[in-house]
Amino acid sequence: MGEGVRLRRPILEPHFSVSLPCVRPPEAAIIAVNANPKVPIMRIRLLILATLVGGSASLFAETPAWQPAAGHLTLPLWPNGAPGAPPNSVPEVDTTTAKDNLIAGKPLIRLGNVSSPTLTLYPARDKNTGAAVVVFPGGGYRILAIDLEGTEVCDWLNSVGIACILVKYRVPDSGPYPKSSAALQDAQRALGIVRSHSSEWHIDPHRIGVLGFSAGAHLAAALSTHFDHRLYDPIDTADGLSCRPDFAVIVYPGYLALAEKNFAPNTDIHVTDQTPPSFIVQAEDDPVHVENAVVYFLALKNAKVPAELHIYAEGGHGYGLRHTALPVTTWPLSVETWLRTLHVLSDSTGSDSPAK
Repeated sequence: MGEGVRLRRPILEPHFSVSLPCVRPPEAAIIAVNANPKVPIMRIRLLILATLVGGSASLFAETPAWQPAAGHLTLPLWPNGAPGAPPNSVPEVDTTTAKDNLIAGKPLIRLGNVSSPTLTLYPARDKNTGAAVVVFPGGGYRILAIDLEGTEVCDWLNSVGIACILVKYRVPDSGPYPKSSAALQDAQRALGIVRSHSSEWHIDPHRIGVLGFSAGAHLAAALSTHFDHRLYDPIDTADGLSCRPDFAVIVYPGYLALAEKNFAPNTDIHVTDQTPPSFIVQAEDDPVHVENAVVYFLALKNAKVPAELHIYAEGGHGYGLRHTALPVTTWPLSVETWLRTLHVLSDSTGSDSPAK
């Protein structure tokens, strides 16, 4: 064996401590080391160390800036890469800084550079009603408020027996449609995947809704009005299923009324009588403009789509579900009541039926 036996000795000197994940050097490196027994042992050590450190750096670079808690199923939306995705994407990153504002006294994750979109299942474990909600966090199509308007929403939905599917859609510059179709492609794909797994995930395929915040609220409205034609080439059976939501919750939306046109309706959000029943909430002092909620509600009303509008005097923008003294933060209780009127959740008699 000769010098090759020495490879079994530690590659680091006793006084030098480095914590590295278990990374196996490439076969080529191992063969090269064993093939030349005359190479000094120090060079061998440096070669293997460089291989390990390089492999470790690669692993660290590929680790997402946010990951769901252990025990939750996560699926890629696009098994072979998202449509039009760049070949060399920038790593995901939490863009939050120490100067960013707190919400209800707590920080939040602002996830950026999402190029590999996913969905994560948060099943209703204790009391499964069969209903499900696909959640789109907001962030101006630049970042995703993945905890404030994502995981915290799933915790609430699970508490009332609703399965939550959190969508990590592509950002930045992925919307609004038609400026970019990327986020809407992700939303259409996500709904199809959820319906394709409805039996396996113990979900009623006729009680799958969407809930979005800010830009995510626009995405929920866009999906509610762009479900009859996929914006991408089908890739599997999930794309043969309807991506129409059965109901929609629209929370402090943007992009639905055009401020530069005296808050005229956004003509790219064309409401029809097939648009799903919708719950809309916004504060009058929202800097993103309460007209977004009012204009969308009137479009639903004119199309004779069941809709409920809640406008609060104060609240601003971007509060998620975090409770404060302001009444607007009680909106989840109003949503629960509304879902009972749609029979998405059990009413006082305990009966369930699909939303219209």
